[in-house]
This record gives sequence, C-alpha cells and structure tokens, in this order.
Amino acid sequence: MKVKDLVEKMNLTVFCGADNLDREIKGGYVSDLLSDVMGFAKESDVWVTLQTHKNVMAIASLKELAAIVLVKGNKPEDDTLEAAIEEGIPILGTDKQTFETSGIIYEMLK
Repeated sequence: MKVKDLVEKMNLTVFCGADNLDREIKGGYVSDLLSDVMGFAKESDVWVTLQTHKNVMAIASLKELAAIVLVKGNKPEDDTLEAAIEEGIPILGTDKQTFETSGIIYEMLK
C-alpha cells in the first residue's frame, strides 16, 4: 500500500510531504516512546503517534519510515515540519484516537 492510499481511505490531513505520497508502506508501528520506535520500528513502517516535536523526525529519518500519522487532532510543530520537508517524510494527521487509527491501518495492511 502507498501512503497516498492511506491518506485517501482515512481522509487524513497532509501537513507536509505531499510530493512523497508514493512511498510504500510495508507495516506499522504505534508508540509515543521515541526509544521504543528507534529500537523496533522497521523501514517503510507508518508510525502512529501523538508526539509533535522535532525529535520524531530524527527517529523517522533514522528508521527510514514511510510516514508519520499524528492522532487526536495533534499538529506538528513548525521545526518538525521543516525537518520533515528536508527528509521527505510525510506527516499526516487525524482527529481519531490512537486505538482506532491503529486498527484501521492494521486492517488496510492485512
């Protein structure tokens, strides 16, 4: 599945990275603990989190993630957007809760 498919099917907000929505999603990871994501997320995963600060981009870049989905209506901080644009990693958003968002993505990837 491509990031653009996720955006369309879940009606996600694209905060940045619209030029990179053709990235392939191979799996997903859900955590708000950066060290957990750094240790266990896999390349091309979509990361579901409520974290909005710049450090998420360091982890997303290191792990070569496909995209980040911010939940609960959270919006990325300005310096996070700048880093995401530099790294070419889409940041997406939803008003849905983490549990619901994760379940929908899981079902889409099955």
